[in-house]
Amino acid sequence: MYSERLGKEVGFYQDPYSDYGRLQDEMLRAIRLVVDTGLHAKHWTRDQVVQFFHDHSAIDEVDVQSETDRYIVWPGQALAYKVGQMKISELRERARQALGGRFDIRAFHDEVLGAGALPLDVLETRIDAWIAARKAGKG
Repeated sequence: MYSERLGKEVGFYQDPYSDYGRLQDEMLRAIRLVVDTGLHAKHWTRDQVVQFFHDHSAIDEVDVQSETDRYIVWPGQALAYKVGQMKISELRERARQALGGRFDIRAFHDEVLGAGALPLDVLETRIDAWIAARKAGKG
């Protein structure tokens, strides 16, 4: 989810029309957060989830049913993706503030991706070490 916003940041969507698809996807991500929580914390029924999708999205019936089934069988998936996005954004801002003009977004992304998939606490430790090394002139 973090990477979905990068296109906007680098200027790929310069008018509302070209940004519409990205915004639709962002809305679907928000709906998924509500549905995931509704199902597994609020004990919503399948019918409640289907109705929520109908009330808040324009996706077709086949996708509504597929999305509903996806979040029934995969608790926390939507929430985990959002937490990951938020953590990477937090780490990026931490690095940007700590490094100021020496912050390099490409180097940051290389560091985030360089060790493959990591638990978020391990990623945080890795980025903190990267920041310290760059501040010391070692990176």
